[in-house]
Amino acid sequence: MPHPLVSPEMIETYRNDGVVLVKRLFADHVDALREGVARNMADPGPYASENKKEGETGRFFDDYCNWSRIPEFRQVIQASPVAEVASDLMESRSVQMFHDHVLVKEPGTSMATPWHQDGPYYFVEGRQTISFWSPLDPVTQATLRCVAGSHLWEKEVLPTRWVSEEGFFPDEGQYIAVPDPEAEGMRIVEFDMEPGDAVAFNFRTLHGARGNQSDSRRRAFSLRLVGDDARYVERPGRTSPPFPGHDMRAGQRLREDWFPILLNR
Repeated sequence: MPHPLVSPEMIETYRNDGVVLVKRLFADHVDALREGVARNMADPGPYASENKKEGETGRFFDDYCNWSRIPEFRQVIQASPVAEVASDLMESRSVQMFHDHVLVKEPGTSMATPWHQDGPYYFVEGRQTISFWSPLDPVTQATLRCVAGSHLWEKEVLPTRWVSEEGFFPDEGQYIAVPDPEAEGMRIVEFDMEPGDAVAFNFRTLHGARGNQSDSRRRAFSLRLVGDDARYVERPGRTSPPFPGHDMRAGQRLREDWFPILLNR
């Protein structure tokens, strides 16, 4: 039987659409996550970014790979039902840590999160992958938006640098250009959410978010996990996150001393 937060219909929707809403996934841990975000912003890691194009207003902060040094993040990963829910939705016996990600749009932030798939930036591939995006504030215009079914596209979307809009890797025909989902009439899914709810989506699901022109903050915590079939894959350049010195080879499972197993049914 799936976890009480997950229904068979949600599992089928995740399989077909690559995105589903999980109500109250982190509802008991919102305060801890807010404390973790505050700690993260006060002491950013080496991958922290301030995403701001010329002429943009506000502040769009993001940082990732901090769960091992920020106790609040580690506590929530261990105490919440996120691993069980991930196992159900991915239809995977095992759940393995990949990384965390904090994204904060302060009031009056005009910059949008560009449409992108996470998978092409990563050095891991597989059908059984999952990201959880959870707002820590009430969200209106700056919620996550996903293109249903895009995880099943034959080719991945070209990964780009968010500010410069340059290609992250050279495109030798293995990618498609970043689409305009609204102009192209794609089915865009977004949800009414409360703090602690989470959007679950596949690494290959196309997604983005508007800027935050409201008068309140939009803090979000994301967690990326992988399942049974996830394997290390070579990319034509430095991945994001890079995890330097990992020493893995193509086709291997991610090394468990760096990417611990959270659940093994």
